[in-house]
Amino acid sequence: MIRSFRNILRFLRVAHILARHDALFLLDNLGVAPFIVFIARLGRRRGAQGRPGQRLARALSQAGPSFIKLGQALSTRSDLLGEEIAADLSELQDALPPFSGTLARQAIADEFGCPLESLFRSFDETPVAAASIAQVHFAVTSDGREVAVKVLRPDIEAAFARDLDLFYWAAQLIEMARPELRRLKPVEAVKTLEKSVQMEMDLRFEAAACAELAENFRDDPTFRVPGVDWLRTGRRVLCTERVEGIVIDDIPALVKAGHEPLEVLRKAAGAFFHQVFRDGFFHADMHPGNLFVAPDGAVVAVDFGIMGRLDDANRKTLAEMMLAFLTRDYRRAAEVHFEAGWIPADQSVTAFTQACRSIAEPIMDKAQNEISIGRLLGQLFQITETFAMEAQPQLLMLQKTMLVAEGTGRHIAPEANMWMLARPLVEQWAHDNLSPQARLRDGVQELVGAARRLPRVLNNLEKSLDAFSERGLKLHPDTVLAMRGGNRRHRSAILAFATGAVCAAAIIGVVLLV
Repeated sequence: MIRSFRNILRFLRVAHILARHDALFLLDNLGVAPFIVFIARLGRRRGAQGRPGQRLARALSQAGPSFIKLGQALSTRSDLLGEEIAADLSELQDALPPFSGTLARQAIADEFGCPLESLFRSFDETPVAAASIAQVHFAVTSDGREVAVKVLRPDIEAAFARDLDLFYWAAQLIEMARPELRRLKPVEAVKTLEKSVQMEMDLRFEAAACAELAENFRDDPTFRVPGVDWLRTGRRVLCTERVEGIVIDDIPALVKAGHEPLEVLRKAAGAFFHQVFRDGFFHADMHPGNLFVAPDGAVVAVDFGIMGRLDDANRKTLAEMMLAFLTRDYRRAAEVHFEAGWIPADQSVTAFTQACRSIAEPIMDKAQNEISIGRLLGQLFQITETFAMEAQPQLLMLQKTMLVAEGTGRHIAPEANMWMLARPLVEQWAHDNLSPQARLRDGVQELVGAARRLPRVLNNLEKSLDAFSERGLKLHPDTVLAMRGGNRRHRSAILAFATGAVCAAAIIGVVLLV
């Protein structure tokens, strides 16, 4: 009761902020807590500037750090909010006023249990960037290296814990009040957000992500990430080498420095393709502020707090789907969704083929430089309800990242398309991973894996048989009671199950003894 009352008050505060920015449509669409929305509507500000998504972004920014992260998460849910609003939220700037340099110095000293001066020769107390979770300062280490030091905001963990409780409460309310929205998995979405935020609030995870990405590209001179200073990195402090370069969307500066924008885009597109399809581990916050061009022309990425992963099966499914759409083979695009289990088998492949065509044709008919795979995926997610397709969180994050990357690419070289530049890589990857030879290779590898697991499986079966031989089949008291009396149908079902279990054990025993 106390929790609900506390969250109702918080919900009312958030609704009031949304009303001031004329962004109550978010709660209207969800159709929950109508009385709170009614009260908040009394303070609604009509005529607020901007599109609905822009107004919502401003409201979430005002609501605080947790709500900025919520906005970033919602930017992946075009299936819930629509493509335009999701696209506007993808441009939500994770920026807040900085906290004092004195607090940053104290946080570093507390983290390592020693004076800051023993770690750094100099430390600039004015941050170069301040976001919802942390801010960054430039410094020089005691051995003379220029570094960037990221420090968590004071008490940020407690603030997020309070707001996450509100998010869970609201998600549970949505599932109770709107059963038809359960397929969108609101509670699971909050769990995903919680895990993401928890990892962001332990900067050792970000350091590990940076190191993993660096290892994946160790032999690629076109893309790199800053090195991690592990001796000066802890849970609340991250220290990396300082990046020297030009922000990737500063076209005049790039041209003046002798960099060809089209070549810069080619390198960035190739790096993104390798991250998604080759490695299954990608930078999920690729806005221009996180990408630089080094003096040697390499693209350099920073800020690894938000990363995405795709397993091998999802990568192959996504690649097949992309190739089917790019070649306008809509039947194959539909079949891929069914084969992956994303759409229930009782749905119509023919009807979904028609839906794929209706989404893709308006996009594929555009000029080559205007074709957006991210937008295509976004529109695809919007028809999920018609075909009972469950949300795919791993693809939602990728779709949002694609939209941001494509937008950055259009700014760098408006006449080009990043996917067309990466097409040779796409075709080579498809040959190596989707050809009949590749499928045969994968099948052999699966058989080898199964053969390796077989001794362990047989050993476990043998142990189970030994336990059955020594102690027999033990039934729960409730099961015994049901077998003695009660509902005849229930009793018959239990007897059938018990008989089946005994027969199965006997068969396993015979097999093992042969």
